[in-house]
Amino acid sequence: MKHPGLAAADEKMRAAGVPEAARRAFGDLYEQLVSGDSFELPGDELEPVESIRSLDDIREDAPPEMLDRAVLIKLNGGLGTSMGLHAPKSLIEVKPRHSFLDLSVRQVLALRRTHGARLPLVLMNSFSTQAATLAALVAYRDLEVDVPVDFLQNREPKLRADDLHPMDWPADRALEWCPPGHGDLYAALLGSGMLDALLAQGYRYTFVSNVDNLGAVLEPRILGLMAREQLPFVMEVVEGTAADRKGGHIARRDGRLVLRETAQVPDGDESFADYRRWRYFNTNSLWIDLEALRERGVPRLPLIVNRKTVDPSDGSTPHVLQLETAMGAALSSIEGAQAVAVPRARFAPVKTTNELLVVRSDAYALRDEDARLEIAPARRQPTPPVVDLDPRFYKLLPDFESRFPAGPPSLVGAERLTVRGDVTFAAGTVVSGEAEIEA
Repeated sequence: MKHPGLAAADEKMRAAGVPEAARRAFGDLYEQLVSGDSFELPGDELEPVESIRSLDDIREDAPPEMLDRAVLIKLNGGLGTSMGLHAPKSLIEVKPRHSFLDLSVRQVLALRRTHGARLPLVLMNSFSTQAATLAALVAYRDLEVDVPVDFLQNREPKLRADDLHPMDWPADRALEWCPPGHGDLYAALLGSGMLDALLAQGYRYTFVSNVDNLGAVLEPRILGLMAREQLPFVMEVVEGTAADRKGGHIARRDGRLVLRETAQVPDGDESFADYRRWRYFNTNSLWIDLEALRERGVPRLPLIVNRKTVDPSDGSTPHVLQLETAMGAALSSIEGAQAVAVPRARFAPVKTTNELLVVRSDAYALRDEDARLEIAPARRQPTPPVVDLDPRFYKLLPDFESRFPAGPPSLVGAERLTVRGDVTFAAGTVVSGEAEIEA
């Protein structure tokens, strides 16, 4: 018998037109919640991954016909709220006159020219990003091929923390709903009809990455590996650095690869920050066999509970639970899933203005011929510098940009830049080695 809170939530989702695949996935998460199954992964229950197959060890590319069966999916459901914006994050300018979305499109069009393949770009949008993103894509009339350019991420009800019933909030009905995390990818592909549309046009494999990670471009060697070894799922990982403060790392639990996200670390467990012990960091770039996904269905993903107030901007509003999942957690639930270590150049995410400053600077170069973002050839280190800006003055994008009126400083020779206080950077500023500025 269903928990009364789950029955009410399911009816609310049904009335809102949420597809069955998403309702089933939510029901599984709800059952994990009420059963008391721990979603936490203590460090003392895990073993580090000492070594893993490297991309450098994979010599053979996918055959040309296999490239024509590949599709690129970009996760584009996020608003730039962490930077104080209420527009799609993908529309933020990352290099002069080019947004994340612009460069993602240019990368795909360059790949098509190089490989002579269809290679569609498909966006997983949210209700918040769809309209503005599709309007921006009108400028790229040669982008669409034989499948739609987007599908919608699902939504789920926020649950009251006191009784686990769906939140009723007449003051703003939109605040009763939340996104289910990027683990919703699988249910959204099935429930939206996009999976069937891709398979009907002969697509077999998809490469999935965040729209803000411009280092994530299609790699024919990994595609070839999947085809040769019939792998259903591959996660790209990089060796961790001190800059990797969020996200997750892989480990072994009972001999099986697992992904541990920040939200799964118990209070008081300080092991998560030890990037030397937990050597490999999840890039959130995944490869999925679409035929295997249709045969196996939505993978069972471990629950991540996000505790908030119904109005995130008002701490006095009632407390709610948001049930979320991480798409990379399928590493532990898909039989035959593997991980591949890739160069740092394939992982250049932008979650904060700290990282935005780095990619805007000369520490990263933009290759004109294929719009790839790479560590600048003039930089001696193979990794980007670490930037730590005072959040009081730099966290929000308008404040951040007002303090760099002439553009970013030179960071090509920098290892670390720390800024404390309110500092405005003049034209021609150069940072070398480790620098700390305090105002």
